[in-house]
Amino acid sequence: MNQSELIAKVASISGESRKAVEAVLKTTADVIAATLFEGGEVTLPGLGKLHAKDKPARTGRNPKTGDPVEIPARRAPAFSAAKALKDAVNA
Repeated sequence: MNQSELIAKVASISGESRKAVEAVLKTTADVIAATLFEGGEVTLPGLGKLHAKDKPARTGRNPKTGDPVEIPARRAPAFSAAKALKDAVNA
């Protein structure tokens, strides 16, 4: 399901306009990104928890030449699924 399909589905179920649903979705994404940037975590009840994970620096390889390349340390978003979501997927 892509973003347009998600917006259409939520709009049809909730009875809200597509514009309103799109605005809420964009604002939610902005708030989540800002919270992760600040080092916090976001819990979505029934879905799971989003948090930022520190990735250490490492040595990778250039796939074309095979030469070693230093990959710097970074922070990456991570998601831990809630038990309810895991159970729903495996039902």
